[in-house]
Parts: sequence; structure tokens; C-alpha cells
Amino acid sequence: MGTKLAEILKPIAAWFRSLNVPEPIVHWGHPAMMGIVIFVLGSYVAYAGWQGRIAADKDVAIKNRADHRKLAPLMFIFMALGYTGGLLSLVMQKQPIMESPHFWTGSSVLILLGLNGAISLNGFGGNNQGLRNLHAYLGSTAFLVLIIHAILGFRLGISI
Repeated sequence: MGTKLAEILKPIAAWFRSLNVPEPIVHWGHPAMMGIVIFVLGSYVAYAGWQGRIAADKDVAIKNRADHRKLAPLMFIFMALGYTGGLLSLVMQKQPIMESPHFWTGSSVLILLGLNGAISLNGFGGNNQGLRNLHAYLGSTAFLVLIIHAILGFRLGISI
């Protein structure tokens, strides 16, 4: 399946290769950009989500919930775009796609965040506290997987 996916992406990768992007950017561009998304945006989204739940000051909780609600969808979009960019980067570098644990943690994160988004878009099942709790812990799990993903990505980057 990885070979088939690489074949689908080869024309796009060839177009990017034709731009003569310097090798360090092809190699480290994805990790640098996604590092910003994970550690800046992702950590703030997680923080705001939890502060929206636990802050004693009602105004602080409301502000953090609003921030979380605005930024979490953007984070998901950036993650999905970054996932695509990572796949293209591997194809451009003529590396296998699905053989790395980095691929699998990235795929897992998108699934977790997609499920989490579906829970919130569903209005938490009519404001069901159990679904709100699931949302919080699923999001936290996704963030922890993102940290593992970053470590695996760094290891992958220095190995190729």
C-alpha cells in the first residue's frame, strides 16, 4: 500500500523537485514547520482546553474555551497539511512511506484529532459530561502521541 501511495504522490513530488528547493529545506522543512505547529499551537490548544475545564475564574474559563474552540480546528488543518507535506517530503527523498513508526504516529494523531473534532461538532451529544471527558482525554492522548511523533520524526530525519 505504501508503494501505491508513493506512486500516486510521485508526480506532485516531481513537480516540487523541479523547483530546485534546497535539500536541507526538503529534508528539514517539514520537521521545522510541524515542530512549530505541535509545540506552539498544539500546546496552547491543549492548555486552553484544560483551562476551559478547570479554571476557577469563570471569565478565564470562558476565554480559554473560546480560544480552544477557535484554534483547535486550525491545528487539525495544519496537522493534515503537514501530514501531506511529510509524505511528499519522503517521496521527494525517495524514502519508503509506511515503514516508519513516524508515519504510524502521524496517522494515529490525525485519527484521534478527527474523532475529537467529531465529538465536539456533535455538541458533545447534547452536552453529555461523559463525552466532554472523553474529548479532554482523547485530546490529551493525541498531544502525547504528537510528542512521541516529534521524537520519532527527529530520529527519522537524522537517519536519512
